[in-house]
Amino acid sequence: MLNPVISKESIQQAKRLIDKAQRIVLVAHVSPDGDAIGSSLALWHVLKQLGKQADVIVPNNYPGFLKWMDGVKDIVVAEWKDALAARMLHNAELIFCMDFNIPKRVQQLSGLLEKVPARKIMIDHHPQPANFCDVTISHPEMSSTSELLYRFINDIGLDGLINKSSAECLYAGMMTDTGAFSYNSNTPEIYYIISKLLEKGINKDIIYQKVYNHYSESRIRLEGYVLYKKMRIFEEYNAALITLSFEEQKKFQWKKGDTEGFVNIPLSIENICFSVFIREEEDIVKISLRSQGGFPANEFASDVYTGGGHLNAAGGEFSGSLDNAVRLFEEALPRYKEQLTIKN
Repeated sequence: MLNPVISKESIQQAKRLIDKAQRIVLVAHVSPDGDAIGSSLALWHVLKQLGKQADVIVPNNYPGFLKWMDGVKDIVVAEWKDALAARMLHNAELIFCMDFNIPKRVQQLSGLLEKVPARKIMIDHHPQPANFCDVTISHPEMSSTSELLYRFINDIGLDGLINKSSAECLYAGMMTDTGAFSYNSNTPEIYYIISKLLEKGINKDIIYQKVYNHYSESRIRLEGYVLYKKMRIFEEYNAALITLSFEEQKKFQWKKGDTEGFVNIPLSIENICFSVFIREEEDIVKISLRSQGGFPANEFASDVYTGGGHLNAAGGEFSGSLDNAVRLFEEALPRYKEQLTIKN
């Protein structure tokens, strides 16, 4: 059994809105990851079985290793079909905001999302949600939005509509947002949920293979290059840094998703408790941060890159050069020396 997490008031409000709405749109954040795609498609399947007209919109494309999930062909990518996405949002009676809690996380859709008359329900697990939804279901203590969504579906009495397809999506979301259950996943109830998904007929081993064994030759060579040439160890701070320029990515025919997981690799080195991956795009620098134990990756992200996230998994962006982004990292490390050198 699951302990109650979502308030009864939120469940009742959400149930009333779902009952009243026929045209429902689910929106996920920019550069959607496994949790964003997984939670959105899982709820899409449930709503379709409930007889609703449901659609999923994402701001831009997502990695190929997520495109095996049932329903991906129906996802509307706004950067390719902006007029269709806008029309769907305008016509929606109810909008679910999946795996994000501030409008700017949907980039070009943010203004429209805030203006359309549809009622809105947020289901998210990131800290400090903005107040822009009619119902805010926000629980940062959850391992993933997919875990929170399972609880939501269960609480509103629709768990009987979770079929194999939606169960696969939920499992993929939980798995990818915990690094295959290697962090943020040390509670018994996560594994209770997994047991219920297994009862739906999913094969967790095949899901793992589809997500993590789906790489191209160029991606494997890029990983080797990154580890041999681009990884730096800061022994004094038990920290590691990986950098990758835009030009270097082009040499290895980089495509979306190719660098997924790189930031986690240095954490397998003895005594390393903090890892940062800084990747240059054409007009922005992306920062991914991971930690082990009690070191607050989210605090570092907020302090240095106006980013945020969870204790052990965070991210940010930087509008300057790659070199300056690296400089900020190096300058910040001494401020965190005491926390970084505590045995976790």
